[in-house]
Amino acid sequence: MSDVVIIGAGPAGLSAAITCAENGLKVRVIDEFIKPGGRLLGQLHQERNGEWWNGIEEAKALLQKAIELGVRINCGTPVHHLEKENTGWVIHTSNETIETPRVLLATGSAEQPTPIPGWTLPGVMSIGAAQVMTNVHRVKVGSKGIIIGVNILGTAIARELQLAGISISSMVLPPLHTLSRDSGHPEKVFESLLRVSHLAPSPLIRLGSRLMKPNWMKSVGVTFYPKTGVKVWGIPVHIRKAATRIIGQGHVEGVEVVSITAQGEPIEGTETVIPVDFVCIAGGLYPLAELAAVSGCPFHYVKELGGHIPLHNECMETPVDGLFVAGNITGIESAKIAMKQGVVAGYSIVQQTGLKEVNSLRQSAIEDVHSTRNNVTIQFHPNIAEGRRKIQQYWQEFIQVEKSS
Repeated sequence: MSDVVIIGAGPAGLSAAITCAENGLKVRVIDEFIKPGGRLLGQLHQERNGEWWNGIEEAKALLQKAIELGVRINCGTPVHHLEKENTGWVIHTSNETIETPRVLLATGSAEQPTPIPGWTLPGVMSIGAAQVMTNVHRVKVGSKGIIIGVNILGTAIARELQLAGISISSMVLPPLHTLSRDSGHPEKVFESLLRVSHLAPSPLIRLGSRLMKPNWMKSVGVTFYPKTGVKVWGIPVHIRKAATRIIGQGHVEGVEVVSITAQGEPIEGTETVIPVDFVCIAGGLYPLAELAAVSGCPFHYVKELGGHIPLHNECMETPVDGLFVAGNITGIESAKIAMKQGVVAGYSIVQQTGLKEVNSLRQSAIEDVHSTRNNVTIQFHPNIAEGRRKIQQYWQEFIQVEKSS
C-alpha cells in the first residue's frame, strides 16, 4: 500500500510526489490522461524577461525526477469515486480499487463553456482543446479561425496557434447573456486586459494601458476603442464586437459578428460574417473539484479564485482527515503556483506521517508560494490575494466552530 495516492499528474501532483518521495514516502500518482504533465503539456509563452516558458520541458523534468525517486505513475486511469473509511481512503478507478491512508487531490481545472448558436458544429472547440491538439498531438485544428472570448488564456493560446502556422482572423467577445456574464461586457473585459498589459508585444500598447488606470479613463478607452480592434501579434482584438452565431452546413464556415455598445448591447444593422473554418471558445477556467465534493469536504464559493473551492489552509490540508489539495482545484492560477503548492502539500503529507519533522521546510515552501504569486507573469483573476484571504478566513471560522462544538 502506498503512503499517499495523488490524483492528478500535473504540475501540482508531480511536485508533491517528488517532495513526498524525497522524504521517504511510498507514492503513487494516477491520472486520467494518457501521459503525465497535465496542463503543462500545452503551455508555451514568453516571460517578462523574454525567456520562453516551455510546459512540455517543465513536465519532462518533473516526470524524470519523480521516476528516479521511485514514484509509481499510472496514466489513462480515470477516478470515478472516492470514499472515506476508518482505515483511510478507497479510490475507485476504471481499472481497480485502491486503498491508501492519504489522498492528495491535484485535479486541476476545466474550461467554462460559453454557449453560442451553432457551437455544436464540427470545427468548434474550446481554446484548451485547440492548445492540446496543437502542442501535444501536433494536429492542425484548421487553416483560419476566430477566438470567441477575450481573456488571458485565449490571448496566450492564440499566440501558440499562430506560432504553429495557424491563422487567427480576430478575437471577439461572446454575446452578452446570463452565462457569459463579465466576459461579454466590454468594460469588464477592458479592465481585465489592463491587468495583463505588461505582456503586450507593443511598447505603444503597454504605454497606453498605463495611461488607462484611472476609472474615468477606462470608460473613455472603451467608448473610443478602435473599430478595427487593437492588434496583438498582428491579431485584431475586439471588445466592441461580439459573435452572435456560428454558421455552417455540416462544419464551420463562418461566424456572424455584430458591433456592440460599451455596455455589450448589439447595434442593429452592423452584422457581418467572418469566413473561418474553425472556432475556439475561450470561456475561462473553473476548479475541477468533483472528487473533493464526494469526499465530504466543505466548499465555499470564492469568485476571486474562479468558483467553488474545497476548504483548505495554507498547508494544503482540508478539514477531512488524510485529504489534501493543491493546484487549480484550490483556485485558478498559473502552473508555477501549482508547482509550489504541490511542494507545500508534499511536506504536509510527510509531516502527517510522522516520518520526519518538516515544519520549517513547509513554512519556507509556503513563503515561496507567496513570492511566486507576487512575481508571476500570468494571473488569471485580478484579486487572487483577496480570494486567498477569504478562504483562509473561512478556514479559521470553521476551526473555531469545530473547537466550540
